[in-house]
Amino acid sequence: MILGLTTSAFTFLHVVISIVAIAAGFLAVFGMIANRSFSMINAIFLALTVLTSVTGFLFPFKGVTPGIVVGILSMIVLALAIVARYVGHLAGGWRATYVVSAVIALYFNVFVFIVQSFEKVPSLKALAPTQSEPPFKIAQGLTLLLFLVLGFLSFRRFRLEI
Repeated sequence: MILGLTTSAFTFLHVVISIVAIAAGFLAVFGMIANRSFSMINAIFLALTVLTSVTGFLFPFKGVTPGIVVGILSMIVLALAIVARYVGHLAGGWRATYVVSAVIALYFNVFVFIVQSFEKVPSLKALAPTQSEPPFKIAQGLTLLLFLVLGFLSFRRFRLEI
């Protein structure tokens, strides 16, 4: 039981939160590329991405795992994104801080989604049972490349201040 939920119910809730956070994150990034500030979408993205990390920390674990490390790093970049957006109001260097930290936070969420997919989806697990096989490496490499492009485009095109 986690927060009064069975482990499977809590896992389902965590996955739903993560998927909605990822969807909102892509909308926020595409908004930045279009030089539009979707305030509500960004708020949903930030809040649900924080909630994804927080709920991830509630799963039973022994020792420090790669998921815990990514969760900690995610919380750090999310803190920067929140301060840049709501304290710095994207003015001056806060704009760049927000763009970079928001894109990294989304990348971390997608990175973990891919890891979990290769662990839990039978057809993907068959392709890369140890996650050291080419299909996993290709998926993660293409994801990193995608986020480098999205980050570059967001950084170049997003100029709005709130």
